Amino acid sequence: MSGGVEWGLHCCVALSGMTEPVPAAKLAEFHDVSPTYLAKQLQALSRAGLVHSTQGQAGGYALTRDAAEISVLAVVEAIDGPQSAFRCTEVRQRGPLAAPPESCTLPCGIATVMGRADRAWRDALAGVSIADLAADVGRNVGAGTLPAVRAWLSS
Repeated sequence: MSGGVEWGLHCCVALSGMTEPVPAAKLAEFHDVSPTYLAKQLQALSRAGLVHSTQGQAGGYALTRDAAEISVLAVVEAIDGPQSAFRCTEVRQRGPLAAPPESCTLPCGIATVMGRADRAWRDALAGVSIADLAADVGRNVGAGTLPAVRAWLSS
């Protein structure tokens, strides 16, 4: 998983509850990350329909819907794509004792277990929303944290 996923999730949490769009430069400054790098993550989120951007003096990024309706999986897939982390290369068909392709009609045990793990991972991420993550900030860091973030981003 790329580091962009972490930045994308942090931006979505920061944008949750915002009433006005937040400029990408402001989000980059807040997260102490390169504006160019963060812009790429925000563009991926925008292409996926999770955030939208507005131009002009009061422009910036905002979530396209309530944070409770955006899953962590949606952010992961927006930034890293929907493909599985594991890609079977049919190792069993290589080397001096390679199995002929016609005998490999079923996925090997490794591909099967990795596919199951990927589905479980995706199911777990699909069950957590940006709103859930925002609530965790309040519980883990302090109830005043997100209001302070929102005030800083609005200034």
